[in-house]
Amino acid sequence: MADLPARESMEFDVVVVGAGPAGLATAIRLKQQAAEAGADISVVVVEKGSEVGAHILSGAVIDPIGLDGLLPEWRSDPDRPLKTEVTADEFMYLGHAGGVKLPNMFMPKLMNNHGNFVGSLGNVARYLGRKAEELGVEIYPGFPAAEVLIEDGKVVGVATGDMGISRNGEPNANFTRGMELRAKYTIFGEGARGNLTKQMVERFGLNQGRDHQKYGIGIKELWQVKPEHFRPGLVRHSMGWPLPNNSGGGSWLYHFDDNLVSVGFVVHLNYKNPTLSPFDEFQRFKTHPMVRDVFEGAKRIGYGARAIMEGGWQSVPRLSFPGGCLVGDSAGFVNVPRIKGSHNAILSGMLCADHLFAALQAGRAHDEVASYEEAWRSSPIGYDLKRVRNVKPLWSKYGTTAGVALGGLDMWLTEIFNWSPFGTMSHGKPDHECLLPLDQVKPIKYDRPDGVLTFDRLSSVFLSNTNHEEDQPAHLKVRDMGLQKASEHDVYGGPSQRYCPAGVYEWVEGEGGVRFQINAQNCVHCKTCDIKDPNQNIVWTTPEGGGGPNYVNM
Repeated sequence: MADLPARESMEFDVVVVGAGPAGLATAIRLKQQAAEAGADISVVVVEKGSEVGAHILSGAVIDPIGLDGLLPEWRSDPDRPLKTEVTADEFMYLGHAGGVKLPNMFMPKLMNNHGNFVGSLGNVARYLGRKAEELGVEIYPGFPAAEVLIEDGKVVGVATGDMGISRNGEPNANFTRGMELRAKYTIFGEGARGNLTKQMVERFGLNQGRDHQKYGIGIKELWQVKPEHFRPGLVRHSMGWPLPNNSGGGSWLYHFDDNLVSVGFVVHLNYKNPTLSPFDEFQRFKTHPMVRDVFEGAKRIGYGARAIMEGGWQSVPRLSFPGGCLVGDSAGFVNVPRIKGSHNAILSGMLCADHLFAALQAGRAHDEVASYEEAWRSSPIGYDLKRVRNVKPLWSKYGTTAGVALGGLDMWLTEIFNWSPFGTMSHGKPDHECLLPLDQVKPIKYDRPDGVLTFDRLSSVFLSNTNHEEDQPAHLKVRDMGLQKASEHDVYGGPSQRYCPAGVYEWVEGEGGVRFQINAQNCVHCKTCDIKDPNQNIVWTTPEGGGGPNYVNM
């Protein structure tokens, strides 16, 4: 690439990377603290999506504890983002042709969803964005943080990505140099498997002494259903079919707002069979006789996917390092059995802001706010995660039937006696090491989509409003294309074209043999490839500003 001009720079007290619930809660709480103390603190939030909420996707049943603490007046706000309270809570175990509803009395108290709200987490982020701006926070959507600025071993800010770089790596007529956003402290709230967060974890050894992080992929559709099939506030979860017993995961189905139904499926990414397709398992799930009726005469209006951090208590990395902190899903605060993380994301942003504010008031900068790391395990976040710390390891070790039963027992014992017979279990191998070679498994066959209830990937991606500028370097990078052919294709049978929910990856036969085709314009930024590739040979990076999905009501 030709020599580039120097970046312009701007100075702030705090730079926040990511306008999700965690990052925005950090910004809001800092401004609240400053107003109470009569102090002046400058806060800027950079967001890779085209607008706040564009890249936010969740089920979502939301525990309001975080919102209640951050913005106590939100429930009486006419502009509030959550209006549907949970009215019914159902759990099902599905077989191929039928299933059973599990009595709520057998479920641990922490699994009870009454008092929670059903809605769009993207709309919650938009609401928080408006509140942050009212307090004086600067928010720059469409400006992904592409580089961490480090000086003398300390994080001093981030640089946004250059725009107008052509496919061949050279600046084009629309070239614009990125900006340096320098700060006393930089907060990373990128969500699951954030590109810069990965670099911070590696550079500062934040995962030393911690268990491997674990992941799932959550795939979601939004449907407008007929009024006679709509039950406002119904929350239904299932496990079992169509997944085999040795592959963890489950479904959700939530009724909210005006005849909207959020339906989704989570597959734990430690599955072994390389022919398993999370997308096709989700499509198959909708055909179950206990599920399909709700979609009769309905219209599918939204689609998306994202990775989910599932490691929990034993996998949370160190949250603080010189000049920066991790918040929200960058840290891995999802409660797996509850399928909830947004409440902890907001709580972590608030907790981080409290410790940042104290540091700023003391005149500190670029040092480690270690008190934040020391505080979280004794906070409501730690209490929430510690109670369920063995559910995922038990599920992984013993399969769905026995593992879920043991996990339920463990949650009951922890809830009643604050004691677990299992101590704190390890998760075992990282997810990318779990795949078996193709010749050691029975291939899974999937039916063709009918276009009414079940669909293909490309028509689904269309509903995500995904768009990337075509003339730009690919943001999905393969480190060694020879290794991809020799291992990912020849040994594992090309699982990338199955685990990707957006049709990004294809192995295409041609005159010169098989080649790896990357349709980067389809990418919905779920980052499953970065997680599940058996050789860690695919790296997800941020595309040009504003690229990716543009989710509505997701």
